[in-house]
Amino acid sequence: MDTLKVPVTWGRILSAMFLVAGTCIGGGMLALPVATGISGFFPSTVVMLICWLGMTLSALFLLEVNLWLKEGAHIITMSSTMLGPIGKYVSWILYLFISYASIVAYTAAGGSLVVNGASSLFAWNISQEIGCLIFIVTFGGIIYLGNRIVGRVNTILFIAMIGAYLALVTVGMHEIKRDLLTHRHWPTSLLAIPLLLTSFSFQTMMPSLTPYLNRQPSALRIAIIGGSTIALVVYLIWQSLALGVVPVHGPSSLLEALEKGEPVTQYLRVHVASPWVAILAEYFAFFALVTSFLGMALGLFDFLSDGLKIPNRGKGKVLLSLIIVIPTFIFAAYFERVFITALDTSGGFGDSILNGIMPVLMVWVGRYWWKFPTENRVFGGKPLLIAVLTFFIFALALETLIHTGYICSIFGKCKEYQQQIQGL
Repeated sequence: MDTLKVPVTWGRILSAMFLVAGTCIGGGMLALPVATGISGFFPSTVVMLICWLGMTLSALFLLEVNLWLKEGAHIITMSSTMLGPIGKYVSWILYLFISYASIVAYTAAGGSLVVNGASSLFAWNISQEIGCLIFIVTFGGIIYLGNRIVGRVNTILFIAMIGAYLALVTVGMHEIKRDLLTHRHWPTSLLAIPLLLTSFSFQTMMPSLTPYLNRQPSALRIAIIGGSTIALVVYLIWQSLALGVVPVHGPSSLLEALEKGEPVTQYLRVHVASPWVAILAEYFAFFALVTSFLGMALGLFDFLSDGLKIPNRGKGKVLLSLIIVIPTFIFAAYFERVFITALDTSGGFGDSILNGIMPVLMVWVGRYWWKFPTENRVFGGKPLLIAVLTFFIFALALETLIHTGYICSIFGKCKEYQQQIQGL
């Protein structure tokens, strides 16, 4: 039966929208105030809007390419068809890098929350390794059950996350100190771009949405734009809460969180009067990590199935699950500061190339070289493609200069800033 003729319900569109938003709103959100704290609320908001626009457009470009090809085509098939062997090998390396770096970061932070929850709720003292194992076995098992189950579970968790988020914002808004929001330090605002790209990264699971919404372009565009916009609004409110409560420097500050590589939720409890803020922050952090983990792991599962030609059933499912779970657990449990480092690096290198530059190049080749159909084209033509390409090349150059030492990293800048403050 032609999937284009099968109607897509609004319930399924909303489920796909929540999957997009849930994939964005995860570990990146918990690390975001830490990376943007020195810049301040207004500078980080400006940069955030630019990154949101760039990542949303790149997802729409990727959708355009995906709809040109046969059903079930994932990143490997898309890149090899449009960009040849070089595109295929680059996408292999970067997709694995982004996906594993992200789910390792989410598992590490999720393991910490499991440890804290076991201690506070049941007075159990468990290690970080056990916490990571519980997290990845529990939620990695959901991926094994397939796309439909993941979509339903993610919808429930996303609604729970939004509920915890709204409650946190309602209670926490009374704790905001307006003078903290007036802080501005523009020179460091651009250094947050790599992490901001990760915060809006969902393109790796986008090909999994195509069959879920029966390859219907309008439904898929609604899910992509709606989901990324939900993430943007949630981020902006979250930024105002976190940066308005936790000071930039001093004890239990954003600088301290950055130095230790820990989520900002662990520092909220120190600076608020209401005990509910800390409790709601923990629940919110947990749901945010799980929804993001599910989206990234689902995309990786389908990617490995497509790239390794392993059938997504029977023993193939078991093998794919083990390929994801084992290396993720090892890195999450035994490498320190993996949370911030993995998210920042995956955004600067992985997202800027695989989720930014390559979708633009694939669309350019498909439109102007292979002359593919025009009915599902993104607006803007060549000028928009060039503008988006320029932005992601800038992001890649920025991350390269940071890692080669030509530009100081956000961590280094924060140390310089802290020394300046202490010297006053």
